[in-house]
Amino acid sequence: MAATETASRYRWAGYCLGFALGGFFDGILLHQILQWHHLLSAIDGDDVRFQVAADGYFHALMYVIAGAGLWMLTTSRQGSPRLLVANALIGFGVWHVVDGVLSHWLLGIHRIRMDSGNPLVWDLLWFAVFGLLPLGLGVLTRRRSGDDHARSSAAQTRVLMALLVIGAGFQAMRPQEGGFTTVLFAPGTGQADIMRAVASAEGQMVWTDRTGELVVMRLDNGASPWRLFGDGAILVSGAGLPPGCFNFIRS
Repeated sequence: MAATETASRYRWAGYCLGFALGGFFDGILLHQILQWHHLLSAIDGDDVRFQVAADGYFHALMYVIAGAGLWMLTTSRQGSPRLLVANALIGFGVWHVVDGVLSHWLLGIHRIRMDSGNPLVWDLLWFAVFGLLPLGLGVLTRRRSGDDHARSSAAQTRVLMALLVIGAGFQAMRPQEGGFTTVLFAPGTGQADIMRAVASAEGQMVWTDRTGELVVMRLDNGASPWRLFGDGAILVSGAGLPPGCFNFIRS
């Protein structure tokens, strides 16, 4: 593999990993923990099933981008650890810049705080702190990266970056064990089948939407939610407190 191709692959590995981390950061913090918005909160906000599905496919897309970054990272063979971090910072910042410009202002599919009386303030604050600041730090760090090609340090940085991305993706997708879990069943799944699936996962039904296919359930400690995929579920994730996590997208 030519040196220029290796350098380009190493650079794009950092960009993709940072971009995916930006998406996971947004999804975990804003969609799940703070619950300020969903990906498509401004589009049919009353349809909870639609919102949960959109968030799930968003996280799946971030997994694809992260996977591409990890593949390029493992096949690039060499590179400066500082350069990898710098490019990841650039990718992280670019995600928030793109999200701000495209999602918030051009398409208007959501805002940072959907319940704010002045959403532009939150949009601009998030844009500056998590978009422009990491982007600027990444560019500055890359300019100062020099010719650091220490192989052992580079290998450690690659492992840490891979673990960070995989861990963030797992956190974005995993259910809340012992707490409330949102489960989206495939369209057409019968109520009897859904009830059997909940029972087989040792769960208790807490809430369901009008279609009966979107369910919030409580799992006992130690119960595995992953078996739900074998019973017709297409998305399984944590949802926090069931009433509070849906109230703001119904307004």
